Amino acid sequence: MTIKTILVVDDSATERHILGEILSKAGYSVSFAQDGETGIEQAKATKPDLILMDVVMPGLNGFQATRAISKDPATEHIPIIICTTKDQETDRVWGLRQGAKDYILKPVNGAELLQKVAAFG
Repeated sequence: MTIKTILVVDDSATERHILGEILSKAGYSVSFAQDGETGIEQAKATKPDLILMDVVMPGLNGFQATRAISKDPATEHIPIIICTTKDQETDRVWGLRQGAKDYILKPVNGAELLQKVAAFG
């Protein structure tokens, strides 16, 4: 599957802007959600090729949203990369157990992010 559309789920407008710039300059079509609930709704509605998911958000956190998306037959095929400041190994393992396919730390290194995204394409 070629990755063309990416949904960025992050409650920080700054992070959404930074990630959006990196991804759109690389040729990806990027959409945004500011919380876990909206992220789940948009994943179901638009079926992006990949999701970048923050963890610490109001309402549903990224781990909960990742679990919901990866367990739903309508969206389980969409790879999710957790994108967070939580740098503990236990957080990484927990994120992958919730259904994420990869884990990247903020502040994001643009080249590393694009490499991880390309790995799914």
